[in-house]
Order: sequence, then structure tokens, then C-alpha cells
Amino acid sequence: MVLLSKRILPHQSYYFVYLFRWLLISFLISLVVGTASAFFLNALSWATDWRESHLWMIALLPVGGLIIGLSYHYWGNSVVKGNNLLLEEFHSPKQIISLRMAPLVVFGTIITHLFGGSAGREGTAVQMGGAFADQFTRIFKLKPRDRKIVLVMGVSAGFSSVFGTPLAGAIFALEVMVLGRMRYEALLPSLFAAVFSNYICHVWGAHHTHYVISSITEVNPVYVLYAVAAGIIFGLVAMLFSRSITFWGKLFKSRISYPPLRPFMGGIVIALAVYLLGTTKYIGLGIPTLVSSFNESGMPYDFILKLLFTTFTIGAGFKGGEVTPLFFVGATLGNALAFVLPLPMALLAGMGFVAVFAGATNTPIACTLMGIELFGAGNAVYLGTACFVAYLFSGHTGIYTSQIVGSPKIVRLVREKGKDLAHINLRKSA
Repeated sequence: MVLLSKRILPHQSYYFVYLFRWLLISFLISLVVGTASAFFLNALSWATDWRESHLWMIALLPVGGLIIGLSYHYWGNSVVKGNNLLLEEFHSPKQIISLRMAPLVVFGTIITHLFGGSAGREGTAVQMGGAFADQFTRIFKLKPRDRKIVLVMGVSAGFSSVFGTPLAGAIFALEVMVLGRMRYEALLPSLFAAVFSNYICHVWGAHHTHYVISSITEVNPVYVLYAVAAGIIFGLVAMLFSRSITFWGKLFKSRISYPPLRPFMGGIVIALAVYLLGTTKYIGLGIPTLVSSFNESGMPYDFILKLLFTTFTIGAGFKGGEVTPLFFVGATLGNALAFVLPLPMALLAGMGFVAVFAGATNTPIACTLMGIELFGAGNAVYLGTACFVAYLFSGHTGIYTSQIVGSPKIVRLVREKGKDLAHINLRKSA
């Protein structure tokens, strides 16, 4: 008995030390990130309401673009890569991420939404979380392996607090770092950061949008096959979204050598497009259209117009995330598929909501959990099926081009293991 305790108890003491250490660090990170997310969400809500009450602001989008371009050109060169910088620092550590990433991306995102760009908020939250969290690497003098966990926690805290989905946020931060692989030693710290930051964000009075799938569809093989068919379409659209951002980004860089002028010129095009279409439904977050896609038939072209507006906005150099626009694209695409697939409209919208996101970020498990957190577990089989199939059919593409392939999606692509998505797609386009 004594021998047994000597062998077991020392190991358990290590676990307790590990637990309390990361509890402390996660609480400190979450306190900062959750507070910053609450401020960001409230500021974003104000910017959206102000723009919709003063539509003449959209005419000033080029000016807003120029302000963002100049800000990053003169003060943000070291952080202009955004989310991809977090991934690069995770894989090949060089230096602590500059704290200026947080205020710059928040400022840029607010300006983008205030003047009518089409963008989201996830990219801002993740960059903000990563930048704040990485400062604790210096404060606690953490070793490189622990710094990787801290970066994961920053991503988890930012994602969870902005979307109100702690389980999805915890797994997203693990899945997104390496395509097809997860670092389980960061699992508990990531969960702590996600839960605490989401709670702190709520304490400050920030609110999240609620989506509803009002009915539960009985699981049967035929309906699952319909979900597979929908998942294929969602995956292909996710691939189109990712490649469109790359296309517009390369086009602007090849045609306009001075970076601040890229969002300025892009702003002119977007403002003119909004004027010609006569609607603002495809700019900003697009929450009203997103919510209505669960219970009202929309236009079958809503998803492609939102895709074009968002990829053009991000490609031109405006700031913000891609995830809420991906929700819009997926939900409105699912809404349109209700005309050809015999599944409930709300279910298809919910499947598209998470599946296009899964395909574009290569995070199928996190997106399935997000679907369960947002819509309930009753339709989990369909949500999971759509996410897993979309993940497969989006191929080795994604909105985070610094993602490294840890485990190829199929055996035939084994040669792409260890390469990042940017180099894989550059080689294919050559």
C-alpha cells in the first residue's frame, strides 16, 4: 500500500500543480480578453446602429479604408498578417506579439463597420485575444512549449467571448492551429479560458445573437444522405470563399503598389455597389438577414452576394473577421437549398451556418459543438454530418493560409503533410 502511494501520489501532485497554475493564468487572460470583447461588441453594435441610421456614411467608406490603410502602413506592419501571425508564432516562435495588434484591429474593424464594409468580428476577437494573452508569456517568463498553450488560450478566450460558445471556442483554438491535429495538453487551459472569458463578457452586459431551429428532425438514413449532399455543396462554397479572399488580395497587391490606397479604392467599389443594389443587407455583419434565413424564404442569390462583398472587403485590406459572414453565407445557402432538398428550412440554414464555417476554417469538431451550443443537441447528427462532409470537400484550402497540414484529409494528399495552405495553393495555381 505504501509502495503504491509512492508511485501514484507524486504524479497526482503534478496534476494539481498543473491544474492550479493554468487556472490562475486562464483567469487573468480571461479577465483581460473578456473585458476587451465586451467593449468591442458594444462598440460594434454602436457602429452598426449609427451607420444604419445615417446611410450617407457609406459614401465615406473610401475615406475609412484610407484611414485603416495608413494606420497599418505606418504603425502596424509587424501585425498586418493578423490571424496568420498567431499561427506562424505558434509553429515558428520568433518574438512576443506586439500589443499594438489589439487596438489596431479593434479600431480597423469599427471603422470598417461604421462606414459599410462587409466583415465579421471573429478575426478581431482572435487577434485581440492572442495579443493580450501573449503578454503573459513575458510576465510569467513562460517556456516556449507553455507559450503555445497561452496562444491557444488567447484564441479560445477571444472566440468564446464574442460568440458565446465556450465549448466550441475551446476546441476551435485547438483545431485551427494545425489542420487535422490537436494538442491535448492545451485542452484544459483552453476550456478554462473559453468559459471564464465568456462569463466575464456577460458580466459586462454584452449580448449575443440567438438563433433557433424550432423542430427536431428524426434521424433516418435517407435524410442523412440529403445532409451529405448539402455538406458537399457547403464545402465547395467554403472553398470558393477562401480562394476568393486570396484572389482579391493578390489582385489589389498586383495593381496598387501603395498599401493604404488598396482599401481606399476598394471602398469606392463597395460604396458604388451598395448604391446600385439599393440595399445594405450585404454589408456589415448582416445579422437581420442571417436570423430571418431560419424561418423566411430569402433570395437564392443572397449567399453569393454576401460572399463577393466580404471577400472583396477583406481582400482590399479592410479589417474584421470572416466568420459571421461565413455564417450568413452558409445559412442563406441552406435556406436556398430548402427548395431542392426535402429537409426543413431551419435545419438546412443551421447546417449551412456551421458547415461553411467548418470548411473554411478546417475545424469540423468545433463547428459541430457550436451547432449544438447554439441550436441544441436534437439535430446534432445532421449538423455533424454537414460539418464533416464540408470539411472534406473544402480540400486543403482555408481562410487561414498559415495553417499547416498535420494530417491530410485523404491519403492521396499525403505529400502535402507539413506544408502550409498558402504554399499548397500557390503550387496548385502555378
